[in-house]
Parts: sequence; structure tokens; C-alpha cells
Amino acid sequence: MKHKIALLSDIHGNSTALEAVLADAEKQRVTDYWFLGDLLMPGTGRRAMLDRMQQLPISLQVRGNWEDSLWHALHGKLDLDKPSHLYLTRLCHFILEEVRPAEIDRLQDLPLQVQAEVAGLKIAVSHHLPDKNWGRELIHIGNQADFDRLFEGNDCAIAVYGHIHQQFLRYGTGGQLIINPGSIGQPFFLDAALRQDLRAQYAILEIDEAGLTEVDFRRVAYDVQEELRLARELSLPYFDIYEESLVKGIHHTHNHDLLREISRREGYDRDINQFLNEKT
Repeated sequence: MKHKIALLSDIHGNSTALEAVLADAEKQRVTDYWFLGDLLMPGTGRRAMLDRMQQLPISLQVRGNWEDSLWHALHGKLDLDKPSHLYLTRLCHFILEEVRPAEIDRLQDLPLQVQAEVAGLKIAVSHHLPDKNWGRELIHIGNQADFDRLFEGNDCAIAVYGHIHQQFLRYGTGGQLIINPGSIGQPFFLDAALRQDLRAQYAILEIDEAGLTEVDFRRVAYDVQEELRLARELSLPYFDIYEESLVKGIHHTHNHDLLREISRREGYDRDINQFLNEKT
């Protein structure tokens, strides 16, 4: 039997990109879907995106750092004096217009790492490290020792992870294969020439009775302007930042000066205070 597993990661609420990827995966006759985390925020996806994901035959799912950020924002565990925390909280309130708090809480039940076996091939799946779904350890120039941590405590031949928003293949010290399928919603490149191609990214693992037959890194074009039109229609908070990430591949999640300026200009701090007062 041939298995074709779609590796989906880092959708970040980009509804239009997700639909394009799923249409491509269907054309490729994918038999299974694994989701590596970071489903919602900062894009347009809310109720419809959750429902769409639930319709897929997803057999494996792990928790991303943005699932954690959404949960912390929901429960008031962020410091609103920090521009990035205010940013996440305002986006959380956008999500709460359509998504129930209990659904956000359930995302916290997802594991950080899952081990699967396909046709006798053992695969470790995580969003980032096995015990930590945030950080920069596994960027393209990361230390080999950090990549080897993906295989600690297991005898897997393959590790799959997301988080860094770049399609990536390398090996562990023991010769194990390491794969990153890239980001569906927000591909990232340091190199300006490579940054011209911001198509949605995912990968397909093809496995048969003999082993891994193919790692297919795929890029799928989608209508960026349609996603931005939808964002305007929904009054997506921090629209300017979202637009720049989709059009130019430049991300400002940790640009505190810019986030502070936008929050003051758009009155997001006032919106959050009003939301909190209404809750009490």
C-alpha cells in the first residue's frame, strides 16, 4: 500500500492559502494529513477554518506556539504593556468573535511531539523541539546538537517539524532524516531574491512497503489579493502588518516600535480595555 501524507504547518489564519493547498493535495491523491501547528492568527481564519480542518482526515496533530499564545491571551496571561502581547490579545479578540473559548482550551490538549509509524518507518513529529514549541534553535543555521534533540528518547528514522516557515531537509548526526514542510500562510526567506516567491508551502511524504519513496516539497499559488480583500471585509486587526507579510514576506511580530505605533493609531489598547470591561 502506498501512503501519501500531506504535511501542513504554520497556516496562521491564511484562509485563501489553505484552500489552495488543500485543493492541490486532493489533486495529488493524498491519503492522510498531519498538522504541525499554528493554525489561527494573524490572518482571516476563524470559524470556517476550524470547521474546514475538522473535515479533513487528519490523523496526527501537534500544538504550535501560536496555539499557546492564543490560549494565554484568552486567559489574560499576557502583559498588555508589551506591544507584542497587546497585538496577540487584540487578535485573540478577533478570533473570539466566532470561536468559543472552549475550542481554544481544547487546543491546549494537543501534544508537543507525536511518534508515528507508517509501513514500519518510525517518524517523530513536532512543531519545534520535542519539549518546546517556540524559539530559534532549529533555524537553518542551528546547531547540529539541537537538531539531534528531535531524536532523543526515540528510535525514529525521520523527524518532521514546522515553526521556521522554511522548506528544509537535512540529517541528524545518526543519519536520520529531518524535514520541514515550510509555511502555508507565511513563508519566510532571508534572501531577497528567494523572497519574491511567497507561494503557500507544504510537503508530501510518499511511503510504500519498501520505505520512503519521495519527499515532495510543494509550492502552491493562491490569490493574495482575495485574502487581503477578505481581511479588509472582516476588519482584521493590524491589517497593514498582515498585508506586508503576504505581499513582501516581511514579518513584524516582534517589531515592538511598529506594533506600539499601530496600536495607538488604531486604538487597539482602547478596544482591549473595553472588551475586558464588558467581560467583568
